[in-house]
Amino acid sequence: MYKIMKSTNNGIDELELDGLEKGCWIDIVSPSPEELHEIADATGIQMDFLSAALDDEEKSRIETEDDQILTLIDIPVLRSNKDYDTLPLGIILSADYIVTVCLEPNAVIADFSSYNYKLFSTFKKTRFLFQILYKSATLYLKYIRIIIKRTDELEQHLRKSMENSELFNMLDLQKSLTYFTTSLRSNYIVTEKLLRLRSTTQSAHLIKLYEEDEDLLEDVIIEYKQAIEMVEMYSHILNSMMEVFASIISNNLNLVMKFLASVTIILAIPTTIGGLWGMNVPVPLTNSPYGFLIIGGGSLVLAGFIGYLFWKRRMF
Repeated sequence: MYKIMKSTNNGIDELELDGLEKGCWIDIVSPSPEELHEIADATGIQMDFLSAALDDEEKSRIETEDDQILTLIDIPVLRSNKDYDTLPLGIILSADYIVTVCLEPNAVIADFSSYNYKLFSTFKKTRFLFQILYKSATLYLKYIRIIIKRTDELEQHLRKSMENSELFNMLDLQKSLTYFTTSLRSNYIVTEKLLRLRSTTQSAHLIKLYEEDEDLLEDVIIEYKQAIEMVEMYSHILNSMMEVFASIISNNLNLVMKFLASVTIILAIPTTIGGLWGMNVPVPLTNSPYGFLIIGGGSLVLAGFIGYLFWKRRMF
């Protein structure tokens, strides 16, 4: 599936492939091989560039060839209210067009629509590229803050009761931060390469930077730096929390085992005495009418004394 859009003074026009014009933006989402070939034939963009983002294991990078620049980044994706992931997004700049390719609809591209057409222009390809990068960086920061808030909530729940579901939720957040860390570092390297790429003669006609564009690219780099610092800091915090709660669970288990061992020892006293007086041989107090009360009471007193000693020694 793909859409072809072009900025106008009054909004965004949608075009057909046979009516392709200079300055268009082609947004491709989960395309079929036939659609990719149609776009490649109409635009002259290499098939390798168009299909690069369709592999969910692709790493962030920049490639330049035949008057075309491929910028491949990882963008954050919200799978559920507790599960986050990353997804490759390809942004291709050619002499006449800008093309975005992704495996599925995402919040980064969705922000560029006819509702906010005044904020971007498909003609200004370089600035549009930086705006997409900036949106990706701000989305990372947004999701990281949500993860931080969710982590604080889970910590409060775990302080009150240790439940497996809460621990599994924390593990999911830890995995999400790990994905974010790897992707943010790769994206940051891509932005630095873009900053160096502007001075090369091979890409000067494609990467045209004005003063506003340079400021925007610097803002993108700053946002990625901030996101990297935040995600690394909270990854360490979350790892420490998982270790602490694992120690707490182990300590609680030791306390339970100590309590059960103490109770077993206390109960063994009347059981042993009862077993001795239950043998089929002559024993003291056999003929006494108060024998059962004396032996039973003595057993309870002895068990209570042992229990008191255990309590004094904090055995339970």
